Amino acid sequence: MIKLLTWVGIVGTLVACGSVPLQSPPTKPDTTPEPATAPAAGPTTAGAPLGSTITQPKSRWVAAAWSELPGWEVDATREAWGAWLKSCANPNTALAKLCPELRRLNTATEPEQRAWMQQRLQPYRIEALQGSAEGLLTGYYEPLLQANRLPTAGFTTALYRAPADLASRKPWYTRQEIDTLPQARAALADRAIAYVADPVDALVLQIQGSGRLRVKEPDGSQRIVRVAFAGTNSQPYKSVGRYLADQGLIKDTSWPGIKAWIAANPQRVQEMLWSNPRMVFFKEEAVNEDASAGPKGAQGVPLSAGRSVAVDAASIPYGTPLWISSSGPAVQLQRLVIAQDTGGAILGAVRADYYVGTGFEAGELAGRLKQPLQLWALWPKP
Repeated sequence: MIKLLTWVGIVGTLVACGSVPLQSPPTKPDTTPEPATAPAAGPTTAGAPLGSTITQPKSRWVAAAWSELPGWEVDATREAWGAWLKSCANPNTALAKLCPELRRLNTATEPEQRAWMQQRLQPYRIEALQGSAEGLLTGYYEPLLQANRLPTAGFTTALYRAPADLASRKPWYTRQEIDTLPQARAALADRAIAYVADPVDALVLQIQGSGRLRVKEPDGSQRIVRVAFAGTNSQPYKSVGRYLADQGLIKDTSWPGIKAWIAANPQRVQEMLWSNPRMVFFKEEAVNEDASAGPKGAQGVPLSAGRSVAVDAASIPYGTPLWISSSGPAVQLQRLVIAQDTGGAILGAVRADYYVGTGFEAGELAGRLKQPLQLWALWPKP
């Protein structure tokens, strides 16, 4: 799921050493079996001199001590190991060499896993090129919506596959034109995957980039499917929250504020939706046998709730293990996560979007999550 925008997209924009390249092409993972052993805790091997730097196009990484990582000794690292192992299906070249060891340590104790990381990895504090180490953490999730395979009186908002002429007509029709022009509607006549009841829910699904549907089939049976991002109409994204604020209709541009306005002004919802010309198209996918697995991120591997983040790939390569520290009204986080996704609103050096999971409760947390962030990259020692 290459996310288009996050909840902040709804409620915010809705309002001295040599350079070392980090980004490398994916390498086929090493699958050589090795015995399950784990290093004993003890002295760590030498890492980069403290204060030395690695540069990226949008960030600089400053070598730090493990003692600088808030909460390092208490995180349940085993919860992150599965997410990290998923990255071994499509690893960055510099990180691929760790994969056989990661597999051996999958059943190790958390002290053994931490000891191994301290032996094999060097923490780097991620900063903007101008030197700031403070950034922003937001959240995103995978919606779960009730849907019908065929339109009914209560389910009239279609989720579309990409039209056949999408590649030859850029930009394609706007959201308003799709709803009103006969030629646009004709181009999508046989492209509906399913129908949902609320057009605002459909917009949220498009902003998140993917989701799950509990689909009622024509024979009355129901099943869970995933709709994944398959392209856009190449129109610009316009924040509906920003539109409402610019019109003087709301002052609270949080998602609760937008929903309150919608409840009080149902006759103007279409106007609000049309203010965003971008339309997202989907493809239907089966839900993985592991129902807890999230949609695929930009790295091409399934996301793990609470352990996957979206980042700016010009600052942090996909597959990089990260230590995040963020305190705010929504959640307190000091934990190991893996950079496995990106998004249109995830720009800058110290910027991450935290994948919360699937369903209503995940959406409620994602909608509240907007708070300060510090990031450390855990990079292989030479």
